[in-house]
Amino acid sequence: MNITLCVLTLNEIDSVQVIMPQVDRSLFCQILVIDGGSTDGTIEWCRQQGFEVYVQQKRGLRQAYLEALPYIRGEAMITFSPDGNSLTEVLPALVAELNKGVDMTIVSRYLGEAKSEDDSLITRFGNWMFTTLINVLHGGKYTDAMVIYRGYRKNLFNELNLTDDRAFTIPEKLFFTRISIEPLLSIRAARAKLRVTEIPGSEPKRIGGERKLQIIRWGLAFLYQTVTQVLWKPAG
Repeated sequence: MNITLCVLTLNEIDSVQVIMPQVDRSLFCQILVIDGGSTDGTIEWCRQQGFEVYVQQKRGLRQAYLEALPYIRGEAMITFSPDGNSLTEVLPALVAELNKGVDMTIVSRYLGEAKSEDDSLITRFGNWMFTTLINVLHGGKYTDAMVIYRGYRKNLFNELNLTDDRAFTIPEKLFFTRISIEPLLSIRAARAKLRVTEIPGSEPKRIGGERKLQIIRWGLAFLYQTVTQVLWKPAG
């Protein structure tokens, strides 16, 4: 399977210089850096290293995916954070899992001996709570439904209607924020009974840059989304 590595950046110059040289480029048909408008030299450094770079026009991770989608050449895509949270040594196992023909594979921070060194008590509880809610309300079997580090078929954006803003507009307006697609992707993949697997992968502390979490606003928006998705049914 042809796989694109999608590298999500925003002012990550300290970390990309450490993490990206560790990536085995031969695993992928394309490495695409999707940048949120860095001003610290991240864009320039990535281009100097020969990586394709797309600079998004609107803010937010979800917008990054939607804008970059036409430029992703792989049949499958892996979303990867180069801030140090995503271990590069897990990439071969993630690629191998996708090559088995699964619809999505999640690198779980809570499976087996894996652990998150970047969690606080609040974020760990939040990840557990939302994963549990998704499993109970939507029939998932996840240990980590929220994490960015995962691979999936590119066509899931269309099959699960993730390009439709309607699932995001109300919670984003209600709680004055912008949210990413990972919880909704987990929810709809479970409801559609897709073939989803998990592999363990620890999350080290980030190397540089600032955490961009909006814990309260994101939490409320994801809670609204998680509960209201009980009405969603896959097409066909």
